[in-house]
Amino acid sequence: MDTIHACFKDKIGEVLLPGDVFSFRLPESGDGSIKTDKIICGPGLRRNGEEVQVCKSGILRHKQPNMYWIDSQQRRYVPAKGESVIGIVTAKSGDIFKVDVGGSEQASLSYLAFEGATKRNRPNVQVGDLVYGQFTIANKDMEPELVCIDSCGRANGMGVFGADGLLFKLSLGLVRRLLAPQSEIVKDLEKIFPFELVVGMNGRVWVKAKTVQQTLIVTSLLESCENMTSQQRQTLFKRVAEGSL
Repeated sequence: MDTIHACFKDKIGEVLLPGDVFSFRLPESGDGSIKTDKIICGPGLRRNGEEVQVCKSGILRHKQPNMYWIDSQQRRYVPAKGESVIGIVTAKSGDIFKVDVGGSEQASLSYLAFEGATKRNRPNVQVGDLVYGQFTIANKDMEPELVCIDSCGRANGMGVFGADGLLFKLSLGLVRRLLAPQSEIVKDLEKIFPFELVVGMNGRVWVKAKTVQQTLIVTSLLESCENMTSQQRQTLFKRVAEGSL
């Protein structure tokens, strides 16, 4: 019997609060040993034996086959391993760059964590530069660590960027909507102006359009999407495209 998934099923789509607990009984196999059932607890959930505790307020979401998480509208970012973020280089310390990622402490970035970087061929990174990187270490007991290469040693879109353009912040919930594979917000925006967009899981967004005016318009439209329904957003975007605003 799928007892773990059964205890979550009735709560999918409902609002949960910190302190809520899901209790379940681990099924036993034929020889009397306890059979463990796989479940992936995403942000906002923490498993402890035969209990799953809610540690963040929000809506319970589910993705097939066995992933559950809490969808919340928090603004403070907590680093997580594997997430791609936009950081600001704040200092050079020997062979390490210190990067502000919007968390409770700064992340470290080695000068060797760039494509083609060696001890002789160091990357040109200056204090104040924007970097797009991925966390390889991120937990509550250690300093976060960033890299700007993938598992094959390729940059794959990561590294120093943003010579022009505008950097601003959005809520983490809106950022996840922008990063969805078929994001309706991004598709609707592309019909108005051509632009470049870099989105970090830490809530930072970088935009560059053809002119400064278009860049500011795209920024304002993205910020306005926070509390709009799909119909309201499409109406606003249509008015902008027609030049009535």
